[in-house]
Amino acid sequence: MPDGTLTEKAAWEALRQVKFPGFSRDIVSFGIVRGLKVHGDIVSARLEMTSDRPGLMDQVKAEAEKCLRALPGAGRVLIETKVTPSAAATVRPAAAAQAGILPQVRHAIAVASGKGGVGKSTVAVNLAVALAREGWTVGLLDADIYGPSVPLMMGALGERPSAAGGGLKPIERHGLGMMSIGFFLDKDDALVWRGPMVMKAVTQLLEDVEWGARDYLVIDLPPGTGDAQLTISQSVRLSGAIIVTTPQDVALVDAIKGVTMFRKVDVPILGLVENMSYFICPHCGTRSEIFSHGGAEREAGRLNVPFLGEIPIHPGIRAGGDMGLPVVVSDPGAAQSRAFSRLAKVVVTALDGDEARPGSARPEGVMGRMRKKLGLS
Repeated sequence: MPDGTLTEKAAWEALRQVKFPGFSRDIVSFGIVRGLKVHGDIVSARLEMTSDRPGLMDQVKAEAEKCLRALPGAGRVLIETKVTPSAAATVRPAAAAQAGILPQVRHAIAVASGKGGVGKSTVAVNLAVALAREGWTVGLLDADIYGPSVPLMMGALGERPSAAGGGLKPIERHGLGMMSIGFFLDKDDALVWRGPMVMKAVTQLLEDVEWGARDYLVIDLPPGTGDAQLTISQSVRLSGAIIVTTPQDVALVDAIKGVTMFRKVDVPILGLVENMSYFICPHCGTRSEIFSHGGAEREAGRLNVPFLGEIPIHPGIRAGGDMGLPVVVSDPGAAQSRAFSRLAKVVVTALDGDEARPGSARPEGVMGRMRKKLGLS
């Protein structure tokens, strides 16, 4: 038996060196590694993917075996694989049938949370505005039918969309175009709708709006794993999903369910964001971890998905949302604004690579190319 002590941590790190064929991201980030165990000098792993090309798995398995065998202390390497048919023909028939939705949008990004109150809409709004401030063409869709907050947070409460071509023109604010069911409601109106009505409304916000050519469409989903989430994931070829949580366990439990849901419908997980991660006193500079700290990063490691960063809790974020002036606009130099800007850069890198620049000739993007190779596009 080779010398050395073999650990699961070392085995995970080895698999992070295995790139999916033709891409810069590794198979752990893509969620292909679904399990890994070390017992003595034996390493066992489980790899799963959805594809109509089983030969891709053969390449991945061979490279994974090579990296694991090279570990000090490794003896036998056992890798179990599973390849299921393309979701375009099975799990997601609606996506195949409605391939014409958002034809000019390069990347649709879902921002989701397992439960309410974690600041999902705040992250979606500031992410979208941060992307726009970097020069990208951006759309923002408020898909929270029961609790639309984008009109207020973007300073467009009371606005009404106008007709454009065969559909509706997005409302413009802070350098991007947006749409919400809230633009069609009076201030105190409440929608008392069953699931089919919610699904129809979400579909109309996708199909009947002239989104035009956009680099990114950020979709603010309602909390949970219900009708709106399923409709979006079945109607649009999402480039990826961002799960927003706070550090405490009660939020993390529901965030995990969000990751599980998107995996079931074959939507790549861009990663987890820890909102309200900590508080810096403006008077003394003391850092307080009000809701604990680091839970999202730990869960991201356990779930084998990227950790996208921490957003501090700050009165300026709340005030900006209430005033319709996102903090990345009102105070771009603040620590919380820089956190949102870093998040935007991480998202761009994940989808388009390190060298992506607004207005320049760009490749299709890592996630887009992956979807094609896996038979999802």
